[in-house]
Amino acid sequence: MSIQDVLTIQVKQAVLELYQVTLESVEFQATRKEFAGDITVVVFPMLRFIKGNPVQIGEAIGKYLDENVVEVNGFNVVKGFLNVQVSDAYYHKFFNSIKNDSKYGFINSKAQENAVMVEYSSPNTNKPLHLGHVRNNLLGYSVAEILKASGKKVYKTQIINDRGIHICKSMLAWERFGNNETPESTGLKGDKLAGNYYVKFDKEYKKEIQDLITEGKSEAVAKQEAPIILEAQEMLRKWEAGDEEVVALWKKMNNWVYDGFEVTYKNLGVDFDVLYYESDTYLLGKEFVTEGLKSGVFIKEEDGSVWCDLSEEGLDKKIVQRSDGTAVYMTQDIGTAIQRIKDHPDVSGIVYTVGNEQDYHFQVLFLILKKLGFEWAKNLYHLSYGMVDLPSGKMKSREGTVVDADDLIEDMANTAEEISEELGKLDGYTKQEKKALYKTIGLGALKYYILKVDPKKRILFNPKESIDFQGNTGPFIQYTYARIQSILRKANLEADLFKTEVEVILHDKERALIKQLEIFPEIIQNAAEQHSPALIANYTYDLVKEFNSFYQNVSILGVNNEDEKIFRVQLSTVVANTIKNAFSVLGIDVPERM
Repeated sequence: MSIQDVLTIQVKQAVLELYQVTLESVEFQATRKEFAGDITVVVFPMLRFIKGNPVQIGEAIGKYLDENVVEVNGFNVVKGFLNVQVSDAYYHKFFNSIKNDSKYGFINSKAQENAVMVEYSSPNTNKPLHLGHVRNNLLGYSVAEILKASGKKVYKTQIINDRGIHICKSMLAWERFGNNETPESTGLKGDKLAGNYYVKFDKEYKKEIQDLITEGKSEAVAKQEAPIILEAQEMLRKWEAGDEEVVALWKKMNNWVYDGFEVTYKNLGVDFDVLYYESDTYLLGKEFVTEGLKSGVFIKEEDGSVWCDLSEEGLDKKIVQRSDGTAVYMTQDIGTAIQRIKDHPDVSGIVYTVGNEQDYHFQVLFLILKKLGFEWAKNLYHLSYGMVDLPSGKMKSREGTVVDADDLIEDMANTAEEISEELGKLDGYTKQEKKALYKTIGLGALKYYILKVDPKKRILFNPKESIDFQGNTGPFIQYTYARIQSILRKANLEADLFKTEVEVILHDKERALIKQLEIFPEIIQNAAEQHSPALIANYTYDLVKEFNSFYQNVSILGVNNEDEKIFRVQLSTVVANTIKNAFSVLGIDVPERM
């Protein structure tokens, strides 16, 4: 039971005995640093039920707690705030309850009901993954791990957007200009090869538009009538009709891309439990368009296109099928959602990790699914996040001005190498050990820099700034973990001494560390509810700051009292485990030495 739980019961009891009033709840806040105390009871909300001076009421409750509650050993009242000092006995009892729990803070749920599906990545098979995909993958993976740690059963998934006009653009450009080159003949990853042809299509398309404008066409007409776009649209129609040659080319190029994606995912340290392909699910979406027409959810226009009118819900009309019968993104998303619940009946909700430029799309999708009568639609959540910018500006896939994910991962490791070599911290490491460590530091820096920011906020990504061994960065936290491991190696305590319960008078720095450890399970639950890895990242930074303050002010191995030494080594061990656990849900590794 946390101190907050203990005090809630005891404050209610105090108010009942002193004022014959039953409180429904008790409000707490952290004690301000300038006042003595560990936790503060806010008296003001009680004034609705108790008449009197808030200072006098605080004094009366404080006196009751001090005299009757073993966990309390002092108090002071400032205006309407009752600052309670918690006894060392409570902190020791709490610490002993967690010190041998290697997964402290996590709930291991065996429940098979009410699972959550988390979708992330969901790339198009016409280009490699870039920096924007990196934020998406890191966010989605981390949210899935946090939900798991909070006690939920989780399926990690992606919808691979493997069909549509954008895929046909790469296919057509390769067919026209590719001279049968392959990943093997070029030495390029397959996703990069496909991406080159997506860029090539855009260049040719712009050239044709310009030619038509020169001939006297308006820009709008030129965009519609450029021969290359008409050919791509015809290729899409052929694909949907099952044309053998088009389908064979589609399969060949998509397989190149999947092989490339697999390498990137492995390097980034993310994985999936189940994959969905738009080419499989869009037809189910079309089936439900037909169902929706029958039930009146959708309406067909004179040109044959199908729409959903959401004006009563404050939105506008949304197309769900084109006049030529081909599917749009919305059609596919309807089909995918329905298919997922069919495949996994235990799933009661889906989290969609998609950038905030798609906010409106998901509002519409969720509403349409509700209108189609799916009860589970109320549990759909759009994890909307801000874009990632670079100091050089916005990225554009069509123009080839993106930061490639593979290049970024490699650059981060190289930057980690440069900085580590400058600092000269790696004496005695083999070449292989150094290479592995650079990757751990580089990836840790990248992931932490992105995940410490609230998902809704836009990020200006500065690789050099992220790899700093001081401040709120991944390497700073990794370095602190490695420092603790060094202390533990020097301590070399016998296994049974780690389990020994020792009672010592707590130093203020020890108490502050235990208080920070105590809130970890609550942070996990809050992060799960808010779908925010930033809460975990910033908690970990605060924990590390507390440890470094403890390390600078309190002797760990040099203390003469053996019980104090044992306790401080135990405390350091729990802090290290908590850093490791917190970083594990962020997808970040921690090195044993740095």
